[in-house]
Amino acid sequence: MTSASKGEMQEMRQPPKASRRRTAAASPQAAANGGPLPEPGPPLAELPFDDAYRRFRMTAEEVHGDEDRRIEFWDGATETALEVREDISPYHERPVHLLAALAERIAAVRGKPIRCFGNMDLELPAKDDCPARILQADQSLYLYPDRANIVGPEAMVVGENHYPDVVLEVDRTTDIRRHKLKLYEAWRFPEVWVDVPEEAPNRRKPKGTTIYGLEGSKFKVLAASRAFPTWTAAEIHTALNEQRLSAETTAVLERIGRILGEREGTGPDDDLLMRSLRRQALAESRARDLDQRAAMVRHLMVTHGVEVTVTFPRGTPHLADAELKDLIDAAMGCTDEADFAARLSAAQRR
Repeated sequence: MTSASKGEMQEMRQPPKASRRRTAAASPQAAANGGPLPEPGPPLAELPFDDAYRRFRMTAEEVHGDEDRRIEFWDGATETALEVREDISPYHERPVHLLAALAERIAAVRGKPIRCFGNMDLELPAKDDCPARILQADQSLYLYPDRANIVGPEAMVVGENHYPDVVLEVDRTTDIRRHKLKLYEAWRFPEVWVDVPEEAPNRRKPKGTTIYGLEGSKFKVLAASRAFPTWTAAEIHTALNEQRLSAETTAVLERIGRILGEREGTGPDDDLLMRSLRRQALAESRARDLDQRAAMVRHLMVTHGVEVTVTFPRGTPHLADAELKDLIDAAMGCTDEADFAARLSAAQRR
């Protein structure tokens, strides 16, 4: 690599996850996602993974014990793992990290957290004669982590844990529509985003974001996200590919956060940082208003020949909350500072 070493690129990944673990087959009746476990999807030979991937043998013990290896797919029947040949690059990683940052802004406006688990294992456990399989998305989001049965950063296990509300695949040099998407569909993931970034190598596939939502047992292309209501595919692609967060995208994030908050009766004041910032902004606004009121009173009194001290009218009762008309009448009719204060107090008692 020329712009950064492979070790440096490793630092751009999501925080390291805990070791993969071998999972027992889940009871279909106890499946957290409801219903029996889904089918594993087509056999590996029927999934047209192209030359963008490198295949290698990986035993079950290895796949569940290697906490650092980043794979795209592991098939227990053949003990085959696939990883992307392309070195980790900022062009691939930037949208992944941006989505986490965007989700955090939406969560702040909503007033409830959204949890991002990066490229954690998404595991279909062994069932009957079907060995386990593992997928890794580029980003996995839970919009309601307080209600979801999730185990933390180890793995999401179909039948034991709730699905992420959204998984993101950044399709820079690969084509997940021909292979991984079939597995997401077969495993009944509710919503998958595929983003072809603006900085993807030139190829026939157009740049943009495609949203796949599960309807029955099949994916349907959606114009807007169901998990993040009203967030359109075009708006998502813009947000994931901006060099700097624009005013337009900021407005979109606020819109979505408020919609989600209205559903649950929460808002920015339920987020500790947003609450602090809003209180600070309110205090600063009140201070500016008080300065403007004081300057107006001084100007009116001096214009009418009333002498005022340097600090006047600071500390005068009712200066901050009096009606503007009462302030003007008191300043125009008073003979000195004490008379101004008396007139203002009298107006407040009326």
